Amino acid sequence: MNKSIDENENGLSRQQLKSQRTKARIFQAAKTILQKRGYEALSIKNICEEAGVSNGSFYHHFQTKDDLLSYYIEEQPALPPELSSAPNSLSEAREQIIRVYLNYASYCRELGVDFLASYYTPKNQALNPESRTERPYPILTVRSYLEKAIANHILPDTLNLEDVTTDIRMLVIGNVFEWSMRSGQPDIETNLRRSIGTYLDGLFSSIS
Repeated sequence: MNKSIDENENGLSRQQLKSQRTKARIFQAAKTILQKRGYEALSIKNICEEAGVSNGSFYHHFQTKDDLLSYYIEEQPALPPELSSAPNSLSEAREQIIRVYLNYASYCRELGVDFLASYYTPKNQALNPESRTERPYPILTVRSYLEKAIANHILPDTLNLEDVTTDIRMLVIGNVFEWSMRSGQPDIETNLRRSIGTYLDGLFSSIS
């Protein structure tokens, strides 16, 4: 069956494709400003000027500049399909949770050290768990996975998932911050595996 002339090979309409390209252009503008001038220069006015779009176009796609950064920091590559099913053991759960954040580390490398160094600042309200409306994609993925582990009786139902995901989030932020502040010199994947693995080992041994 032939596709409509208003659709491309990915099934997107011309309008959807145009919107996608505009969002990408806005993000690229923000990334350029962050890399060259830092977070202080990241105003919506500067982003629109750099991207060559109107303020209205920006607000059509994003509510704030932090909303823009939050959207793209979480647009990471697809996660392993194994995370759609419950784990069969604690060791399997440990490895899959680590894989979520190794996946995230890979995406951080794609975004670049300069971007991450400017992104991880207290001024970025996209990082504030008290003000943001949605939790980061990796955290939601891990929480869902832990819920399946509980349903499969791999973990006890007394496990405080809010505490666990918060602990892991802080470990990840610390590792990414260290990596970006040291110009990408630390091996972020090795450090994430070690820190998250050590945390999970302690957690699982305390409840097994």
